[in-house]
Parts: sequence; C-alpha cells; structure tokens
Amino acid sequence: MRWTGLDFRYVNPLIDSPVLLLFVLLAVGTALGSIRIRGVAVGPAAVLFCALAFSAVNTKMALPEALGTFGLAVFAYSIGVTAGPSFFTSLRRGARPVATVAATLVILGGVTVALATLLGLDAGTAAGLYAGAGTNTPGLAAAVVRLGGSPEPTVGYSISYIGGVVIMLMAAAWTLRRDSDDPTVSEAEAPTEIHNATIKVQHDNVMSVRELTYTPYGRVIFSRYQGEDGVVRMTDGATVLRPGDRVLAIGPDEAVRHITKQLGRRSKMALHLERTELDYRRIVLSRKALFGRTVKDLGLWERFSARPTRVRRADQDFLATDDFVLQAGDRIRVAAPRDRMGDVAKYLGDSEHGTSDINPLGLAIGLAAGLLLGLVPIAIPALGNLTLGSAAGPLIVGLALGRIGRSGPVVWTLPHQASETLTQLGLLLFLAYAGGRAGSQFITAVKSPLGLKLLAAGIVITGLHALALLLGGRYLMSSLGPRLAGIMAGSQTQPAILAYANDTTRFDARVSLGYALVYPVAMVTKILVCQILTMI
Repeated sequence: MRWTGLDFRYVNPLIDSPVLLLFVLLAVGTALGSIRIRGVAVGPAAVLFCALAFSAVNTKMALPEALGTFGLAVFAYSIGVTAGPSFFTSLRRGARPVATVAATLVILGGVTVALATLLGLDAGTAAGLYAGAGTNTPGLAAAVVRLGGSPEPTVGYSISYIGGVVIMLMAAAWTLRRDSDDPTVSEAEAPTEIHNATIKVQHDNVMSVRELTYTPYGRVIFSRYQGEDGVVRMTDGATVLRPGDRVLAIGPDEAVRHITKQLGRRSKMALHLERTELDYRRIVLSRKALFGRTVKDLGLWERFSARPTRVRRADQDFLATDDFVLQAGDRIRVAAPRDRMGDVAKYLGDSEHGTSDINPLGLAIGLAAGLLLGLVPIAIPALGNLTLGSAAGPLIVGLALGRIGRSGPVVWTLPHQASETLTQLGLLLFLAYAGGRAGSQFITAVKSPLGLKLLAAGIVITGLHALALLLGGRYLMSSLGPRLAGIMAGSQTQPAILAYANDTTRFDARVSLGYALVYPVAMVTKILVCQILTMI
C-alpha cells in the first residue's frame, strides 16, 4: 500500500523514531487488549496485531531486531527465575500432570507436521501454526530467531492465535461447570490454606513442641503459649505443654485439627490477638544479605526471641518452616516481644524499596549465561544442529538459578513485583517487534486460501489439545474443575484463560496451583518443539 505525500507527514516521525513507534504501538495495543468481550480480553497479544496493522500499512514501520531479542530474553529469564522452585518441585510431586502435558504437546507437534504436509505449508509457517494454536509467544520467537527473522512463523501464529484462545477457553468453562458434581475431583486437590487456632491443652503430653511440629497432614508452627500463671510466652523447640496451657498453632487446616485432637480442644480465647507482652506484624524482607536464605538462616529466635510464622508472597501465604527459601519483598509475619519488634524490623529491612529492586548484578549475569547457552549448538540426529536461542536459553538458566536462589554474594531471585514488571515489559517489546516484521505477509495470507487453511489447522490442533487434557484430567489425573482449568491455562501458556478461571471461581487456589504445576514444562516443551519444526 502506498501513501500520499500528505500522509507521510504523519508516518515519517514513526519511521524515523523507533522509540516513538514502540510506545505508540504499546499504547494502542494495550488499550485494545484491555477491551473485554463477555469477560475475556485479548491481553498483550493485541500489541502483536497492532504492530501487524502498522507494518501492513507501511513496511518501514518496524522495530529493530535487537529490541525484540532484548524483550524476549528478559521475558523468558524472568519467567524461569520465578518458576524455578515450583518447576523442580512439580517434577517430584506432580509427575502425572506434567508428563501428560509434555506428552500431549510433543504429539501435537507430530500432528502439526502431518497437517503441514497435507496443506503444503513450509517449515516456518508450520512452526508459527503450532505456536499460535498453543498461544505461545516464546515458541514463535524461537522459530523467528532460528529462521533469521523470517515472517512466515508470525503469519501462522497470528491467524491461529484467536482459535487457540477461544477453544481452550470453552474447554476450561466446561470443566469448571463439572466441578460441583463430579466424583473424580480429589480432596487432595483442595488448596492449602494457612489457619491458626488457640488450643487448650487437656492431655498429658510427653513430647516437646519440636516433636509436635510434624503431623501426617503437614507441618504446624507453635507461636506462643499461655501457662497456668496467665503469662503469655514465646514457645521454643524444647517447650513441653502441660494440661491447662493454651497454645497458638498455625498450619494447614487438617494439620491444625489433628494437633488439636492430640492436645485437647479448641479454646474460646484468641491467643493470636493477645498483644500485652508480645506483638506481631508483617515485615518486608528488603535486606539484600538475607535474600535467598532460609527462614532458619535468619536466626530470629537466637537474636530476638522472635518467631516467624507465615510468609506472604504475591497473594499467597506460606508456612514459615525452617527450610523455606526467602525472596526479596517477601512479607514475613513475625511474633516477638513488644520491645524487640523494632529490632526485628530493622534487621529484616522493612523497606518497600526492596519489593521493586531488580537486582541488576544477578539479572545481568543470569541473562548473559542464558544467551550464551542459547548459542550452543545441539546435534539432533537426522535433523542437524539445534540451538536453544534467545528464548529457551534464558528460560532454562532462569529455572536453574531460580531454584538455587543465591551463590555466595550473588542473589539470583527477583522480587515478585519486579519479576512481574520485567515479564510484562519483555513480552510487550517482543510482540511489538514480531508484528512489525510480518504485516504485508499477514494481509496476503488472510486474503488467500492459505488463511483459511491456517485457521482450520489451528482449530484442529487446539481442539485436540483441549480434548487430550479433558480425557487426561478424567482418566489419568483424576481431576476436573478448578485444578484442571488451571492445568489447561498452564498447558496453553495463556494468561487470558487463567484470568477467566480465577474470575469464575473467585480465585480458587486450585486454579493457580494447577497453572504453576505445568506452566514451566509446557513453556520449555513448546519452545523446543517450535525449533524442531523449523528443521523439518
């Protein structure tokens, strides 16, 4: 399409200033992406479609490749660092859902090859088709980078993306309606929430608090107790509770109920509200020397006779067990003598600045290591050499470093708020870049029979994906309802589906648990499959 001289007066500033073009794309795209239709918004993907439209009007309205690579690397690394601990835990505790998702995604890669052969699609378009049907931007990025900036993957991605959202959204809506009456939903899927109870001790007890901490239903922390003399004291590991004592127990509901029966009964007294001699408050962990350390490493009891009981990260509370690894910005709930609470706060930092510190040293070293790993060639029999690229390399390094937490003075973890910001910014940068490389090809494809082929093929791939998860949820994972909806969102790596499931269930924790369980594996698998598709 050609512009008149008058039109160029408005277009030239965008062509001459990539930074101006970037922010115009981000502004228009995010505004359109926030529009909800029946409660569902396109989200960040709208930036991609906005960039496609701009470049379709004039091919010179495209952002530099370096900007897209930067955004992609930051996005993938931030996801890896955040998901690192849960990723390796999921491999141990959630092997069946993880294996089901990984196997499904690999098989769908084979289905994509068959469809591409049947429809006469080139390798780049096939990789984009797979990424779009799975709504996976890093997979698209891996294919684009491997093919040297070729527009074909973006075209395939753009046309199949909408079906990838809508079909999986319909499947998630169906499984959420099945939650209330389906007998296959296991009680083990219930969210682990932290409760507290004041227990009146009635039974003679020969075990110390340290021994009582472990129950068949999880750990319990004893914060403080009131003796027969009426004085409220902090508990320590050697404390032995006697009949007539009252003690505050904190932990999962089943564990608290178990320990209540073991010791006596629930007391009407709310010991956690007693603040005469002792106090409690949430303190922000902002002291860098403590990032990546465990709760035990804090040494709060030895230093201040204080007891950490819970850790709030993002919107979730965790029990402050000795082996819990802390991150910058965590809010630690601490019980301590009133005259020592100020010292505890000063020791932990208690500064909101720590919640937004991106930790430049660890971030730079981690990204450099990830990008270097992405350059290493990996020999694939009968296919040639494969490189992880700017997406999978930083993602894998981020997963490993997120699990490690820190190495000596170098902290690898990121505060939750900083990680969310970097993830969103990196994703938007890459989407703005990718769309600017394929505008004219996208318009050509939409107007030709190729567009219908890609749309139909994307619907088939996403439909098979949804069907496999529904059947796997019932017969392999014994799961329907919120947890399976979360697994679907994680397997599709699709925030819109996660947002819908959270909104529908009023943020049932099972949704987030299912999402976090499979998301890292799905992300890595899709990136690798997309790269392999470009080689076939």
